[in-house]
Amino acid sequence: MRLLFKIAGKNRKTYVLLIFSILAMFCLTISNHTEAFTLRVLTEKGADFFELFAHKGSENIDGSISRDDVESGWDAIDKDRDGIIRRKDAQAYISETKKDDLVTRFIRHINKKINLSGNLINLAILVFVVGVLKSTAMFATNYIRQVVAIRVSRDLRQNYFEHIQTLSMSFYQKYHVGNLSSRVMGDATMVADGVNSFLINYFQTPFTLVTTMVLLFATSWKLSMIVFLGLPIIVMPIIFIARRIKRIAKQIQRNQENFASVLLDFLSGIQTVKIFAMEKFSLEKYCEQNDRMALLEKKNARYSLSSRPVLHMIGSFFLASIIIYGIFFARMNISELLFFGILLYGFYEPIKKFAEENAKIQRGSAAADRMFEVLSEKPYIRDHDGAEELKTIEKGIEFDNVWFRYADKWVLKGLSFTINKGDTVALVGPTGAGKSTVALLLPRLYEPQKGEIRIDGKKLSEYTQKSLRETIGFVPQKPFLFYDTVAENIAFGRDFSEEAIEDAARRAHADEFISLLPQRYQTHLEETGKNLSGGQQQRLAIARALVKNAPVLVMDEATSALDAVSENLIKESIAELHGEVTQILIAHRLSTIEHADKIIYIEDGEKIDEGTKDELLESCGNFKRMWEMMMHNKE
Repeated sequence: MRLLFKIAGKNRKTYVLLIFSILAMFCLTISNHTEAFTLRVLTEKGADFFELFAHKGSENIDGSISRDDVESGWDAIDKDRDGIIRRKDAQAYISETKKDDLVTRFIRHINKKINLSGNLINLAILVFVVGVLKSTAMFATNYIRQVVAIRVSRDLRQNYFEHIQTLSMSFYQKYHVGNLSSRVMGDATMVADGVNSFLINYFQTPFTLVTTMVLLFATSWKLSMIVFLGLPIIVMPIIFIARRIKRIAKQIQRNQENFASVLLDFLSGIQTVKIFAMEKFSLEKYCEQNDRMALLEKKNARYSLSSRPVLHMIGSFFLASIIIYGIFFARMNISELLFFGILLYGFYEPIKKFAEENAKIQRGSAAADRMFEVLSEKPYIRDHDGAEELKTIEKGIEFDNVWFRYADKWVLKGLSFTINKGDTVALVGPTGAGKSTVALLLPRLYEPQKGEIRIDGKKLSEYTQKSLRETIGFVPQKPFLFYDTVAENIAFGRDFSEEAIEDAARRAHADEFISLLPQRYQTHLEETGKNLSGGQQQRLAIARALVKNAPVLVMDEATSALDAVSENLIKESIAELHGEVTQILIAHRLSTIEHADKIIYIEDGEKIDEGTKDELLESCGNFKRMWEMMMHNKE
């Protein structure tokens, strides 16, 4: 329960709303009791025949009254001896012979002051006022609770997104995209619903039960004892059902993650599925998760829906017992019995709802556990106290005996090299050698397990992450484009002028196809830029890096999807930055890096050799074989 509020109540305004919600619930309970009092007043018609003349011990087994009972009782009631019994005489007699309960005395006291029973106008005013109070309290309660749910859900989604943005890249390797997306959408709503149900079950319900029990005992303590002693019988099924529901709720949420993952995998790989004609295989995987989900939902429905019928059966038994006892033993009139029955309904109804609301609480608690699992994650890479802002690079970049591994596999092994300011350095080697890992370590997306990476003689950890990444223009292997305009994809949230955006597009040779688009730079791209070819997407990614005018440019296989002509044009544009921008180029096409100041050949995570192209052709046999193979293919 604490976790539910720990996650949901991080906003002070939400706590204020929670307090107002509790007050509104209390007002609604009081208005319900006031409504019961009003019905008691409306049905109070005075003593009936049997109540007046059925003396204790004189009535027959079937409840009949003899003529002698009436004659002996008449004189006791007719104090004036005029042969007429008036309502006030009957009430006076009942007061003498029957000990009034607190509620009856209160109603008689109100009658003396306002005269409700004998004045229709006063009765009408009372009914109207009580109706307005209850409807107002009902609207306030439901509306504030709804606002609480909306705000809690909104704040949770925002806090969740803000938090996962601070986490390191290793976190995203641990969790599947479908897993994370299902938590931010479904779990936030469940937590909000759970908080609302918590307010009902642990604030409104106790207040209702206590106040109703006080009124029940004030009406008839003997009948109330039946209700009080029956509470354990009602509580036991609630506890049993609640445990089952929480367990099933956790199973459902785990299965939802797998379900979402299967669906996302299918949507992401639809082209592969169709090419291999594996629709049947995908459907089988989907149906397996879908059937599992349906089975768990049926179990959840069975327990969730069984609570109210079980409690209704128990409540009906006690209600019948109370009615029989009230009529035949406690000698209660219809008005008193009706009032007690209304109070009893008001007592049992929150208990019946308790199980239903508790099911929501259990689902919310399970969702809170899952969300807290993510929210409790700490970023592996953090800015240290006193970290400096990196403005520009004065000397260069140095990798000093860097070791790095993913899980248990070492990807880099004692890698050391230096890149001077303004130099163009290329990293080459076979697939899986660790070249892309070097590019990811430089902006501190990952931290090396051993060794140091330094800029201008200072470790990367001495600079803030934001300033470090602002100094790097990065073009990844797989460009990612957002569902936005071409201009916004190039600017990427920064306030660049139209001239700067168009200049970067021209240098990336993206202006050639952008000018053919319907609205040029204001054309809205489709999801992940799928209305563009792979080469066009890469050129936009290059433009995005160039528009930053960052002092360091990292290009990881940035021209792999380009044709030879476009590749040469990009190469010329990059060559123009030589001496002004420190460039790190990762490429399999050696033609793009032949004019680099230094080429570093990496194999199996280790630096084998470094030097210019001509030097490596002399000293590095593996590089020479790669070069000769490229030249052969080119011919």
